[in-house]
Amino acid sequence: MIDLSAKKALISGGSRGIGRATAILFAKAGADVAITYQRQEKAALEVKASVEGLGRRCLALRAEISNEAEVRRAVEEIIHAWGRVDVLVNNAGIWTYLEIGSGETKAWKETMEVNLDSVYYFTDAVVPHMKKHKQGGIINVGSTAGIRGEAFHSHYAATKGALNALTKSWAAEFAPHHIRVNLVAPGWVDTDMCSEVFGNPAFKESVRQSIPLKRIPPPEDIAGPILFLASDLARHITGAIINVNGGSVLCG
Repeated sequence: MIDLSAKKALISGGSRGIGRATAILFAKAGADVAITYQRQEKAALEVKASVEGLGRRCLALRAEISNEAEVRRAVEEIIHAWGRVDVLVNNAGIWTYLEIGSGETKAWKETMEVNLDSVYYFTDAVVPHMKKHKQGGIINVGSTAGIRGEAFHSHYAATKGALNALTKSWAAEFAPHHIRVNLVAPGWVDTDMCSEVFGNPAFKESVRQSIPLKRIPPPEDIAGPILFLASDLARHITGAIINVNGGSVLCG
């Protein structure tokens, strides 16, 4: 029932985790997919092979997404190849430790650049092309941390809270151009981002027990709602924050 045939999608951070799962699911729905990656070239090429194995086209573009020039270069390469971007998924992000009062600024700046600045760069580069075609969909990948905060990860939570505000602001700004903007806010997900902390079986089990549905989802469980928001089934949804956390945070 969900059909993205002939759609062109761009997914930042598409080589692993939620980005990878989303790229493959979009391809199954009929979309051509461009992904960006920074260092994981082998993983990116594996995603490209999977997408092409489904009969769709794929561009795997290396880009330092905290660098505006590299983001704009990647977007222009997609436009040159395909002529448009119908769906933008702002997915790439990092999650690091930061104790406030430690005097540490590197983690703060890096997180702001990767998690927040890159979203602005991608969106600012893509929106003019969406306006030209008078349609488009933007899905930001946020976090429950952006709603409830997270001790020792306040810099991460701050970027995700900012994405909530950007989503609502852009939804209103872009609506006259038939561009919808929504956000999916995952809780814990079994991805590479969490592999270090999940290396402790006792901690992982405590996380599982803390989730009302008693499961830690795979990336595919986040990709599904992203696909829904990209589809015509969500054509009257914009400015929404959809929590995908098994009931861990019951607010929007």
